Amino acid sequence: MTQGPIDQPGWQRVGLLGGTFDPPHLAHRALADCALLHLQLDRVLWVPAGQPWQKAHRPITAAQHRCAMVRLLMQGEVRFELDEREIHRPGPSTTIQTLQELSLEHPRTRWYLILGQDQYARLDTWRQWEDVVRRVVLAVAPRDGEPVRPAPALREWMQRHPQACSTVELPMTLQPISSTAVRAQRQAGADVTALVGAAVARYIDEHRLYTGTP
Repeated sequence: MTQGPIDQPGWQRVGLLGGTFDPPHLAHRALADCALLHLQLDRVLWVPAGQPWQKAHRPITAAQHRCAMVRLLMQGEVRFELDEREIHRPGPSTTIQTLQELSLEHPRTRWYLILGQDQYARLDTWRQWEDVVRRVVLAVAPRDGEPVRPAPALREWMQRHPQACSTVELPMTLQPISSTAVRAQRQAGADVTALVGAAVARYIDEHRLYTGTP
């Protein structure tokens, strides 16, 4: 891991947790909680994707439902905020555009991009990923006991540009929960409370999400 940058006096430390959140689940909440505590962040922005271009192969649940579930999952932590800019932005959602906008809106801010190892390992497939890496500290959580390991292209880029990239490892192992598994269990008629929490599970039931029924 590389060392994080030295904070500038008066700057805020803000985490970004992006994703489709279809649905959000307890591993997302654990990751946000860990980053907030370990990195001593002032706040964490949860950023649901509007049109995730890497998931164009499957239908995405309506944004209003995904945002509502994120709000429920965030409950109890005043330093969590929902940022809906990608939902309202036309066209495919890209992290670089969000970072460009946020940097203009909040210039005295150190941005921490909160990732799991699975995302970190394919970061080099993101659009303009080199620009993303230059703008943030990568805060990465390991997965299933495996060490934090970047994608080969990212590792080579980091070796060539050691001053342009900062990475910190979060002291947690991601829980074995995925949105794909939640949808599959719900489709099979299983109770998903243990995966998403009681409030999100109730919302899923009330709105008949992930059942294939109207």
